[in-house]
Amino acid sequence: MNNFEFEYPIAFLLMLLIICIYKCPLSVKKIIFPHIHFFSTATSWINKERLLYSLILTLLVTALASPITFEQKASNKKKGRDLVFALDTSGSMDESGFDKENPEKKKFEILKKILKKFIAQRHDDNVGVSIFGSYAFSALPLTYDMKSISFLLDFFDVGIAGDSTAIGEGIANATRVLEKGEAKKKVIILITDGFQNSGEISIKEAVEIATKKGIIIYSIGLGDKNSYDANLLETIATASHGKIFSAQNAEMLGDIYKQIDSLEPSDIRSQHYLNKQSFYMYPLIFAGLGMLYMLLISRKENL
Repeated sequence: MNNFEFEYPIAFLLMLLIICIYKCPLSVKKIIFPHIHFFSTATSWINKERLLYSLILTLLVTALASPITFEQKASNKKKGRDLVFALDTSGSMDESGFDKENPEKKKFEILKKILKKFIAQRHDDNVGVSIFGSYAFSALPLTYDMKSISFLLDFFDVGIAGDSTAIGEGIANATRVLEKGEAKKKVIILITDGFQNSGEISIKEAVEIATKKGIIIYSIGLGDKNSYDANLLETIATASHGKIFSAQNAEMLGDIYKQIDSLEPSDIRSQHYLNKQSFYMYPLIFAGLGMLYMLLISRKENL
């Protein structure tokens, strides 16, 4: 059984131009329709020239929308991986000087900017965000909607979860977010610039729970190695079969995301039709005939 659909239905928004044929001022019409001389001075909706122009426009838009028939549409939309960012929003993330080109910007603002670029490339991954400071909470559940994540990241700031650093709470919360996902591969990207000094859940306990669930943890330390617990982050990454990274500035952080992207590549959506037939040429031919007819009529009137 053949199915019918338009590949680019959004093109039908151009049909609004038909209203302009009748209602727009002459100065606007001349910009949109270069051959305005085809129109007669009559303003009626049943004016022949305007109706023909409207029909031609409808045919052109239909061709642009690309009508097709097909027997079956197959989708190779593979599930990527469930990926949760555990972001440190403690007071130290308010420090500036992390970016040499923009020394006045806060460390957390720079982190969000680079994070957005990375997220934009996660085509088929299910991404979530966990925020931790003195405590942790699920800021964003797992979703394929990367635009929404980028938009909502702007609403998070330093101190939103307190000024202390509860790394264990952050890992535990990120693990709970990942439990709701269905992908076989689950990853936490832990980002911090401090030492564990708060929280009821120990880092050891949180990591053990995560590893039992098959979760890989990539840990990223921000700033000078003396400003965060590098040994602890290495232990976390090693125990979960992940990797530790150190970013002393914004440029290094951008490079780290590139490395993680190669370690955790994202699958690409693909889609194909079986026995697909395109029919855009038919409305295009009739539109061409209509324009030819209008041109011939115009020449006769000028003779």
